Amino acid sequence: MVKGDEALAMEIDNTANAERINPKFSINVLQLLKSAQMQHGLRHRDYARYRRYCTARLRRLYKSLKFTHGRGKFTRRAITESTVTEVRFLHVVLYMAERAWSHAMEKRQLPDGPNGRQRIYLLGRLRKAVKWATLFAQLCAVRGDSRTSLEAEAYASYMKGTLLFEQDKNWETALVNFKNARAVYEELGKYGSIENQILCRERVEELEPSIRYCLHKVGKSSIQTSEFLGIGEMDGPALDLFRAKLETVMAEERSQQAASMTEFCWHGHRFPISNSKTRVFILKAQELEKDLNGPVVGSLSAEKRLGIFDKIFSAYHDARSCIRNDLAAAGNAENVKDDLNGLDKAVSAVLGQRTIERNQLLVSIAKSKFTKNRDDKGEKITKPEELVRLYDLLIQNSTDLSDLVSSGRDRKPEEVAFVEELSLKILVFRAERCFYLAKSYSSAGKRAEAYVLFCHARSLADTAIQKLQLANNADEALVKDLKALSYNCRSNSCIEHATGIMEEEKIPERLSKGVSTISLTGQQKKEEKFLVDLLDVYESAISEANSKAPPHIERFPPPFQSVPCNPIILDNVFSSIEFPSLENRMKKDKKGLFGRLWR
Repeated sequence: MVKGDEALAMEIDNTANAERINPKFSINVLQLLKSAQMQHGLRHRDYARYRRYCTARLRRLYKSLKFTHGRGKFTRRAITESTVTEVRFLHVVLYMAERAWSHAMEKRQLPDGPNGRQRIYLLGRLRKAVKWATLFAQLCAVRGDSRTSLEAEAYASYMKGTLLFEQDKNWETALVNFKNARAVYEELGKYGSIENQILCRERVEELEPSIRYCLHKVGKSSIQTSEFLGIGEMDGPALDLFRAKLETVMAEERSQQAASMTEFCWHGHRFPISNSKTRVFILKAQELEKDLNGPVVGSLSAEKRLGIFDKIFSAYHDARSCIRNDLAAAGNAENVKDDLNGLDKAVSAVLGQRTIERNQLLVSIAKSKFTKNRDDKGEKITKPEELVRLYDLLIQNSTDLSDLVSSGRDRKPEEVAFVEELSLKILVFRAERCFYLAKSYSSAGKRAEAYVLFCHARSLADTAIQKLQLANNADEALVKDLKALSYNCRSNSCIEHATGIMEEEKIPERLSKGVSTISLTGQQKKEEKFLVDLLDVYESAISEANSKAPPHIERFPPPFQSVPCNPIILDNVFSSIEFPSLENRMKKDKKGLFGRLWR
């Protein structure tokens, strides 16, 4: 029994000595990488900046560990299990993987996409990242604690899945790797600090779109490729590759659809499209328009809808640039030029319509902030001047679009109806603009101007209501809004009228009160003593050391003093005074020859 106890004690001592010689290191991999990525470029998807940071970080680690690769001739020193005597050796391997991955993502984010040579280089860098991530997982399994080993395995699985995802092959293996990483982060998100749990849950959400796309490629999901556009809306480095891949796939699908698209229809006109690039851009814009008008538009936030509008504008501008290039290359072919000019006009008109819709969205956002309680300190309140500016833009956009549509020679009935609808919109925008302009004058205290503007806005709103009711398909929601606007104009005009009368009645009272309180010396908040007034008393005129008040030596500027006015003399007898004659003292003109000589 005693020998057994001694053996057990010796075994415990050997284990303690082994742990003392080969300690277990702990790294919070996800938190370390997330903070480095957010602080060094990936908050704005600047992979070049993050790659430079990884390079500088590796240089510092090599120097601090004295693990350089020789001078002159480069001789790489391998990192093995026996080499890892400090946790910084694990950091070296981790940042080597991050540097290779960020370099690959930098090539993936090129404006026109990677060409053939760049794609080969991109895949090579991803293979390097997988190699270093696998080595990091192997080292952490031996020299790291259990949590560090789990995080390293998840990181290596994510890198392997990323490589296969980019290669467009072995979707089953990529799916298995992504699922392994997700399972690890789901388990780690149940324990630890709140910050770590949040990071793990965010990572799980970032991996979800890639898993769903792999399921779609394997054939285990019925979701369409176009439906993936709304999945990767969140931010995160793990989603950048997914978005780039998805954009490439969607571009390929648009190219296939563009082959069947031969013309562009707009208000009764049909314009042929011969350029394949123009077709692709128009198709892209139309797909984005479906997202704006789809059933899920109510769930989209205002910021996301504005982002979709920006993408629509970019697509239509690209289409117009292609049309302009075709016009320049058309030469003297009049028929081709007419078709291209008509297509350019149609695309410009659609672009003008989307601009009006975007500005109306901005107006709705500004109105929601305008009507909020002004006690909400966290939210910026919209001023009426901002709404006046937005309605100015809407009136200008509607006028430009009306001029563009009316400029054709052979106008279709659809175009005539569209122009009439635009003129009615302009009238509505003018009424709204006049209302908020009156609000601006009211906040400035100009009651007469505000009253007149409210009355004018009401008359414009009533005119618009009459025209809408005479139309065949009247917009009931717009009629309801205009009636509410007319009622607000009437109530506000009554308020301004009453307020103006009250202020007019109070003017004599305020004037008499102001005159009665006038003082030449001015009102002092408190009695102040100056050195000039206390020359016979020893009292310091210098203010305290911590005070910014000036020294009390003399009043400056000096106060007003009352002085007697000059006597008033009324000279009433000036016109009755007879002055003596001065002719005898005046020079007389000398006549004759000698007089002229002596003159």
